[in-house]
Amino acid sequence: MKNQGQGLHARVLESLGPAITAGEYAPGTVLRTDELEERFEVSRTVIREAVRVLESMRLVTSRRRVGVTVLPTEEWNVYDPRVIRWRLAGADRPRQLRSLTVLRSAVEPVAAGLAARLATPAQCAELTEHALGMVATSRGQQLDRYLVHDIAFHHVILRASGNEMFARLGDVVAEVLTGRTQHEVMFTDPDPAAVTLHVRVAEAVREHDPVRAEALTREITAGAMAELDILAP
Repeated sequence: MKNQGQGLHARVLESLGPAITAGEYAPGTVLRTDELEERFEVSRTVIREAVRVLESMRLVTSRRRVGVTVLPTEEWNVYDPRVIRWRLAGADRPRQLRSLTVLRSAVEPVAAGLAARLATPAQCAELTEHALGMVATSRGQQLDRYLVHDIAFHHVILRASGNEMFARLGDVVAEVLTGRTQHEVMFTDPDPAAVTLHVRVAEAVREHDPVRAEALTREITAGAMAELDILAP
């Protein structure tokens, strides 16, 4: 029964979340609980659970005798991975991708420089493993397999920076990379120059060269922005 309830809750959430982030409900729109119950054919408990999650994302606020009110974009927790995923699935995808890529451009080069100073031998080995994995899967339209190594590579960089704020952005970067792949905002095979840059970043981190690590990572993020200019103008 618990699993069934979770499934119903997820169904409501996966309908309301994308609708709100896509702008189908204007800020200030009030969603009545009884109407949501009827629409989704679920209990009030299920609706409340879904609304509680949406409240944690700051997409809505709920008040007794008022209902569930949609909040303006400025209030949203735009770093929540699900909010990112929903926004990337909507019509605003190009602008969202650009915004997230600018964030990556500001954070990842600095994180790579710190990683070159602070990464443990195990983290250096992990970084090299995933860089080589990216090379091995960069041809033959293996984007799903490539994505696994790409996400892991950037997770290691952010984690190895030693900055807990940067490390928490790992899931944000993962959603960006996943969204680019799922929504075909990538070439059929990754840019060979970008793949090579990842290998060189791993080498710079392993050789404790922060200046080179930061500069190379800046090239990666600049390349990602250039791809958006072509694929998601």
